Amino acid sequence: MKKYLIVGLGNIGPKYENTRHNIGFKVLDFFADKENLTFETQKLGDVATYKLKGRTFIFLKPNTFMNLSGKAILYWLTKEKIPLENLLVITDDLNLPFGSIRVKTKGSDGGHNGLKDTQDKLNTSKYNRFRFGISDAFSKGRQVDYVLGEWTPEENDKLSERLEKSMELIKSFGLAGINNTMNSFNGK
Repeated sequence: MKKYLIVGLGNIGPKYENTRHNIGFKVLDFFADKENLTFETQKLGDVATYKLKGRTFIFLKPNTFMNLSGKAILYWLTKEKIPLENLLVITDDLNLPFGSIRVKTKGSDGGHNGLKDTQDKLNTSKYNRFRFGISDAFSKGRQVDYVLGEWTPEENDKLSERLEKSMELIKSFGLAGINNTMNSFNGK
């Protein structure tokens, strides 16, 4: 049975729950809610398992805080003996318009501390990432307030459809592979 590690990046605690920076957690929570999955607190994170057509998806929400996400990712890859190519890290991206999707097999951390730590702990920048656009609608010097801010009512209205699309993307990653997923979802 093929195994996949799907990691949603975010910060733990109610004060971060509905922030833009927590879109990784939000995607996995949405998926779990739709499929009646339950997250259990385990070592370095909350974990849920989803089975689909002979594949096992292990969903991980690291509880190490964003800047130390790599430790949890490395632990679960090793523990579950999941090859690096079966890892997908979900993160927010300021450089993409709200709700847009970009899947990549490698790249820089783009100034994102969660990706920076992941790259450091995995010792490579070649891992699959799913960047969810949160836009850059903030004034100079307000980036931290923006990413740790909550969604606007307009964004909230559109979020459900974007989360549905994200759920389809995760399934595609496991069933159709990274290249087909990039072709099907990038820019959508």
